[in-house]
Amino acid sequence: MKEHTQNSKQADYQPAHQIYWTGRKSNPDIGKQYWYQEIELSNMNALHSDSSVDIGLIGYVCDEGVRRNPGRTGAKQGPRVLRERLAKLPIHFDTKRVGDFGDVICIDEDMEGCQEAFSKVICQLISKGIFPIAIGGGHDMAYAHFMGIRNAVKHTEKKKIGIINFDAHFDLRPIETKSNSGTPFNQIISESNKLDESVDYFAIGIQRQSNTKELFDIAKNNQIDFAINYDCESSSTELSALKKRLIPFIEKNDFLYITIDMDGFSSAYAPGVSAPSPLGFTPYFVFKMLQFLFDSNKVISCDIAELNPTLDRDYLTANLAAKLVDFMVMNLNNKAPF
Repeated sequence: MKEHTQNSKQADYQPAHQIYWTGRKSNPDIGKQYWYQEIELSNMNALHSDSSVDIGLIGYVCDEGVRRNPGRTGAKQGPRVLRERLAKLPIHFDTKRVGDFGDVICIDEDMEGCQEAFSKVICQLISKGIFPIAIGGGHDMAYAHFMGIRNAVKHTEKKKIGIINFDAHFDLRPIETKSNSGTPFNQIISESNKLDESVDYFAIGIQRQSNTKELFDIAKNNQIDFAINYDCESSSTELSALKKRLIPFIEKNDFLYITIDMDGFSSAYAPGVSAPSPLGFTPYFVFKMLQFLFDSNKVISCDIAELNPTLDRDYLTANLAAKLVDFMVMNLNNKAPF
């Protein structure tokens, strides 16, 4: 099925496929043991208000934004490979139902059409009380994801959304010709300012060697807070200091949208990204910070961007991304934060 808009933008949608969900056989007498046995294959076209799914996986099959940036393409294969790795993990959750809602797919380099369709899917899931975990795809997904969240909550009493981005890059580049994977948060902030809607943005893991002075100036001019990668260690001292900085950010926002760019991790853990760096954070740091953020009961949606299987080694990055999803599912509050 293709989705068309009045501006002739288009994207393809494909429901979940069983082919991605296979794994080790287990004794049927002891019940379900692995993700591939537990996942529910779902279809956005058949989504009902009485859906029993608590958490929904949705793929953003697009690396057009990476190509425009320009970067090394291949992230469009991320959703497929992440599912294949996740399928083989053992399950340790019994009170949550997780559905795979398939993929929104970019066609004919129409990234804007893909973003528009993806935004609608995110809005639908949240509106039905389903917590989205989105899988990219380039980080241009973040613009679409945020717009979907905003549309889902704009008629509620609580409307203020804070963005927390685990990333080596600000992704605050101004649009020169076309938007790309380096522009999403600039777009979000600029469009929100035009509507007199302030958006708080906190970037965690920023590397000076990966961001120009112009980007630091943009962050300063927009009062964007950030944590440099050297302050993103998993020791109790660094963790406590960062959590203390995040507390006022959490308190002044009704909802938190968490986005994780895989290139924020050290290349020792995540070589399969467009822009790997040895100076990134560790998985332990991110897991501990995610638990802290989930404990706020304000997280409304999450995504994982920039997994590039074509550049991966021994599935290191894909396995890490899959374990991030598994951790999210195990530690998320069962109830939506609105």
